[in-house]
Amino acid sequence: MATGSFLHIIGPLTFSITDKTLKRTGLDYIETLRWKYYPSYEAFNLEHHHPKLHCITRYGDISYTEPYQTEPDEEIFIIFGSESSGLPNDIMKMHQQRLRRIPMVATARSLNVSNAVAIVIYELLRQQRFQGLSSKEVIKGEDFLKEKLR
Repeated sequence: MATGSFLHIIGPLTFSITDKTLKRTGLDYIETLRWKYYPSYEAFNLEHHHPKLHCITRYGDISYTEPYQTEPDEEIFIIFGSESSGLPNDIMKMHQQRLRRIPMVATARSLNVSNAVAIVIYELLRQQRFQGLSSKEVIKGEDFLKEKLR
């Protein structure tokens, strides 16, 4: 929500996305989160007509810091797997040329998915010069800290 990104959740899921669990997870931001659930990868593809995906996986040969966008205003989709089993093999096979990796120690199996998403999304936004994101305090006012420290 804080990045203005759209969350596409592709099933089947091993967790619940009921209003109650989403509200507990998303706290007060859940009302402004833009998201959609798809029961399968096939359902996602039907709606998005085989989008250009970048897959985050421990098997990737491309760094997550390499440029993502090749065309101006190109829609970018980044797919993450579950912490326990990663991305399905058929999805990785379809997108072999776009398997990206977040470097980590050799003995680590995976990163927490929310941490991986934060790392990658902010790198992508950095490449776009944080377009559309605020670089100043807006909620409490730009001078809030100056006034507080007086």
